[in-house]
Amino acid sequence: MLGLTRLIYHWTAGTHKASDLDKQHYHFIIEGDGTVVPGVYKPEDNASTKDGKYAAHTLNCNAGSIGVSLACMAGALEVPFTSGKYPMTKAQWDAGVKLGAELCKRYRIEVTPQTVLSHAEVQGTLRIKQRGKWDYTRLSWAPDVRGATNCGNLLRNLIKKELET
Repeated sequence: MLGLTRLIYHWTAGTHKASDLDKQHYHFIIEGDGTVVPGVYKPEDNASTKDGKYAAHTLNCNAGSIGVSLACMAGALEVPFTSGKYPMTKAQWDAGVKLGAELCKRYRIEVTPQTVLSHAEVQGTLRIKQRGKWDYTRLSWAPDVRGATNCGNLLRNLIKKELET
């Protein structure tokens, strides 16, 4: 669809359930068991943000962006890393990969670091200043994967693999 050019992945910093606030800010929220919950806004609402009716998920980067968030990480700390009471689950991650492949196919989004990325990659990759967002720089279920680029590369590689099936 014209106007939708990227997917930006987040975590809610909440529990494993999608809240009403989460539904306002993301197009899709993936709960702890992998259930995908639609948000209030459709991805097409973010093709343009001029009318003010869109999912506001990424500072200065909402127009053209689909927001996908995993419901998790309440109480998490970046340093020293702890994933809090609601760590990201492998079921969420896997559902996010599958959803990402479906969205890339539907909206004809090529999988690149500029078009499929985590919120933690936005500032470094797109040069759009963010406010200390570190989702995703660590994966609770894969402690050896560290840093925004490594997490993003894993996500993109798995989405590409899913698209091949």
